Amino acid sequence: MNVPYLDEAVVAEALHMDELIPCMRQAMIDYSTGRVAQPARRILEVEPHGGYFGGMTAVSSGAMGAKLVSFYPGNSRKGLETHMALIALFNPETGEPLVTMDAGLITKMRTAAVTATFIDAVAPTSVKSLAILGAGAQAESHFEALSLVRQFDDVRVWNRTAQRAEKFAEEIGARVTSCEEAVRNADVVIATTASSEPIFDGQWLAPGAKVASVGWAGADGGELDASTMSNVIIVDSREGALVESGNVRRYSAEIYAELGEVLVGSKTPDADAVVVFESIGMACQDIAAASLVLENAVPQAT
Repeated sequence: MNVPYLDEAVVAEALHMDELIPCMRQAMIDYSTGRVAQPARRILEVEPHGGYFGGMTAVSSGAMGAKLVSFYPGNSRKGLETHMALIALFNPETGEPLVTMDAGLITKMRTAAVTATFIDAVAPTSVKSLAILGAGAQAESHFEALSLVRQFDDVRVWNRTAQRAEKFAEEIGARVTSCEEAVRNADVVIATTASSEPIFDGQWLAPGAKVASVGWAGADGGELDASTMSNVIIVDSREGALVESGNVRRYSAEIYAELGEVLVGSKTPDADAVVVFESIGMACQDIAAASLVLENAVPQAT
C-alpha cells in the first residue's frame, strides 16, 4: 500500500490560520458534546535524555488518526526543534491508511488557534493590550492567531533571554518589558514558556484579565502560580487536565468548564472575572487540523 507522506513544506502551504481557528472551534465543541472518542494521551518520560514521548489517538464521525510526538526541552540548546511529531490519518469508514504527515507545524498552529477560540469566546471586543510571555515558536503563532480575533494596540513581550525578546518584539511591532510590566493591566496574557515553575505573580493580573497557559513541563510542573489558578479555570479536556496539567494538579484547582462547553453556551463565565485557560493539547485537535491539511493538499498528495 502506497500511503503518501506530506512534509512540512506541503503542510505549510495547506494550513491557514483563518481556516484553522473555526476548525478548532468545532473540534472542541465535538469533544465536549460527546462526538469524539479519545482516550487520555500517554506521555512517557525519556529519562536518560530529558525528553518526553507521547501517543495520541482520536476518532470522530469524519476523521480517525493518531499522533506520535516528542518533546525535548534541551533541544533548544542544540539548535533543534523542541517539539517534533508525525500524524497518520485513516479512513474512518474502512480503516484504510490515508496519509502520514509532519505534525510540527500542526502542533504549533493548532495550539494557537485553540487559544484564539478561547479569547474570542470570553474576551470583550474592546480588549487592547496583550502580554506574550515567551518568545519562541508558540509566541509567534499565538500573535498571528490572536490578531485574527482581536485588535491589540499595545503588545508587550517578555522572555528570560532578552535578546530573543527583542528580536521577536521587533518582528511583530511590540515592546519588550519586564514580566511584571507585561502582565500588569494587560487585558490578555498568554504564557508560552515550558517553565516548570511559575513565571509571574497572579496578583499582578488586572481585574477581568483573560489568561492562557500553553507551556507544558510535565504533569507535576507548571508556569502559573496558585493565585492565578484560583480564578475561573477553563480546560480543553477535564480528563486530560486532571492527569497531565501541572497547573491544575499542583494546586488542586477547581475546573469550571471545558472550552467546548463554553462555546456551546452550557457554561458561561462571568464577563468581569479573571478567566484562565489551561491548554494541554488534544488528539482531536490534531486530527481535525490534519484533515484540513489533507483536504487542502489533495493535489499535492496525489
